[in-house]
Amino acid sequence: MRSYEAESEPGWDVALPRDGMSLDGVRMAGFRERAAAGLELRVLPQPAVVVVIGLAESPFSVDGAHGHQDLPSFAAALSPGPARIRGAGVECVEMRLSPRAAYALLGVSPRELDGSVRGLDDLWGRAGSRLRERLAEAPAWEQRLTLVDRFLAERAARAPAMAPEVAAVWDTIVARRGRVRVGELADACGWSRKRLWSRFSDQIGLTPKRAAMLVRFDHAARALSAGANAADVALACGYVDQPHLHRDVLAFAGCTPTALAGGANSAG
Repeated sequence: MRSYEAESEPGWDVALPRDGMSLDGVRMAGFRERAAAGLELRVLPQPAVVVVIGLAESPFSVDGAHGHQDLPSFAAALSPGPARIRGAGVECVEMRLSPRAAYALLGVSPRELDGSVRGLDDLWGRAGSRLRERLAEAPAWEQRLTLVDRFLAERAARAPAMAPEVAAVWDTIVARRGRVRVGELADACGWSRKRLWSRFSDQIGLTPKRAAMLVRFDHAARALSAGANAADVALACGYVDQPHLHRDVLAFAGCTPTALAGGANSAG
């Protein structure tokens, strides 16, 4: 039995795996709302697929690129576009999956998330519904997080592995904070640009160029949210100038850098 620890955030109870997860590239936590204030989050693109299994009776209300959806559980793509998630009496398990873990665990190509927020039942089917039922019946977070950890480990054991070339290209993009050239990435892995574009898009869910833009945006968004000056962020994150940063933030987050710095929240 794995051991777990509880933390507290304003208005929330948070349960974390004390010893980490069985799988690389997976982060998990349990959340229970205490303040009865409800949840309202702007979902920002990030270099991870976010999976949320709701345990409360009320579904999450999701407004995004595909309109309005009421979903008991969902998965948000690497770059879901501007979206908002609302909920009342929230109790859930949240997972953040690296692209490599997402490729193994989602059960479909990340490309099929179609840059949006999708219902988890569409991806995991009856197996996901049974997991949610077992989680709702479990008496404590220790049992719940253990159930999810085992569920993911079982799926990973049957899953295809990401192509080593695709994984290496993603790792390079992350290590260089998105400041890469697609031609150089193709040369490094020994593939043509066309083959890299196709295989990478199928297994990551984004083109190499879009992935690099996302990683660079993620660093910029974190710096802006921490209070850094937009001009300094543009320079530090490799943008041509401040208007270039402005365009990317508007495209990814649906707001200006100033608005992002003033109130951005990512899922979880």
